[in-house]
Amino acid sequence: MSSLVTSSVSRRGFLIGAASAGAAGVVAATAGVGRGFGAPTRTTPVTREEHRVVVIGSGFGGGVAALRLTSAGVPVTLLERGRRWVTGPNATTFPNATNPDKRILWHQSTPQVFGKPLSVDPYVGLFESISDENMTVMVAAGLGGGSLVYQGMTLKPIESVFTSHFPAGIDWRAMDTIYYPRVARMLGAAVAPDSLIRSPNYRAAREFAAHARRAGLPVQKIPMPIDWNYALAELAGKMRPAYTDGSGAIGVNNGGKHSVDVTYIAQAERTGLLDVRTLHDVTDIRRARDGRWVVEVHRTDETGRVLETKVLTTGALILAAGSMNTTRMLMCAKATGGIGDLPDALGQGWGTNADRIYIWNSLTSDFGATQGGPVVYGSPNWSDPANAFTLIQASIPPLPVDAHSTMMVGYGVSNARGHFTYDSARHQAVLRWPHEGDASIQTRHLHPAATRIAGPGSTLVDTNAIVPSTWHPVGGANMGSVCDLDGRVLGQRGLYVVDGALMPGNSAACNPSMTIAAIAERALDRIVAADVGSAI
Repeated sequence: MSSLVTSSVSRRGFLIGAASAGAAGVVAATAGVGRGFGAPTRTTPVTREEHRVVVIGSGFGGGVAALRLTSAGVPVTLLERGRRWVTGPNATTFPNATNPDKRILWHQSTPQVFGKPLSVDPYVGLFESISDENMTVMVAAGLGGGSLVYQGMTLKPIESVFTSHFPAGIDWRAMDTIYYPRVARMLGAAVAPDSLIRSPNYRAAREFAAHARRAGLPVQKIPMPIDWNYALAELAGKMRPAYTDGSGAIGVNNGGKHSVDVTYIAQAERTGLLDVRTLHDVTDIRRARDGRWVVEVHRTDETGRVLETKVLTTGALILAAGSMNTTRMLMCAKATGGIGDLPDALGQGWGTNADRIYIWNSLTSDFGATQGGPVVYGSPNWSDPANAFTLIQASIPPLPVDAHSTMMVGYGVSNARGHFTYDSARHQAVLRWPHEGDASIQTRHLHPAATRIAGPGSTLVDTNAIVPSTWHPVGGANMGSVCDLDGRVLGQRGLYVVDGALMPGNSAACNPSMTIAAIAERALDRIVAADVGSAI
């Protein structure tokens, strides 16, 4: 990962910096390896249950679905394969990126560091690393999904970029005036206060802004789902650092981060109609003969050992397990005949969001050994919708010395798309990504702009050129070809997709979280109005 800041990487330091930006970097894994761990035995109990609505996944799409349905009086069972991560001032809930332990990795991952295995005890950790053809994808686990570990950029695209890449049937005016603002309110999005930015710990942010302005590129503060008073309290010595030293790269221990678990899901739980089932790993979905949906689940302990097999039958099934896992579940169901008549376009249209992670090294810039975060400034370059991109400065976790380095994260609108195929030997859908798929926007736009910001005498290390990777997978069950614009899977009554799998391979030159949530809010408004009482 961004351990590439230095010339060597130790086993205990393999996540330095990169996790703070969300770059798969040098970590690679083999999908499916280790899936025999904790397999059920002949004596594993089997439980059968019936539910009105089952939601698989608890990230942005799943959180929105849970809240809007329970608010409409519909009982919901929410399945999450990971654990609940509870924070508070001076908590030690999340691991530190500079000192990784078992909490980082999902037990079905097999990590590699520069090609060398990294051994950690099996655990229901925060990330699953999936390495398929030409692409490593980092997938979140835990109640709240990717919102637990993302930096928090709450970016809303402009109209020209959005309408150039999303289906025409999605009304921009409604997105602009209803759904994006609703998400911003739910997440408490706010920009960093100037008093914080002026502090010594935020020199890297100030350097980025100054360099970008000198390069003639736009600069703006980035809204974040954060109560910045927590960061100010850290500077005042009232809490151990989590924001102000960049150590909150993989979850913020002090709290104050408005992730999905403490916003959407917490509000849904207060209705009394949400049943949250953590440590529930879905292994199969299919359609029953009566038209209802069957979900097979392994209930596990925190090591991944299967304690119970559950067979849940439901009238309505909402998939919100993220682009990779939602698509893979549907692909397996189609290949095995569990849901045999799914649309032909399933598994197509997958993209990386043109993710890019750069290590910016400069002996002449004063970044500081301690870099406050998570994100303050960005440079949205959106005047050309066909080639729009955004560059953002992201802090790195604290290092013993000043490495004269920080990070830049990029998002674009590459037209490259991957697809999934079914591997019967592994009973797994495998991603096929074209080699150098994002090369066009990378070489013509993102990298030149990042180089202009860095300026003379600086060097940029493109971690994606070392290991092609993304933390923002989008597509696979795209709206318009696999689902309608409200997330209903075509031809499948009571089956829905409300996560990143719906997205058209990019999220309009932004990180996807806010748009996934806004699209889900739009979809649930329509699903509640039209489907509750019929399909739900």
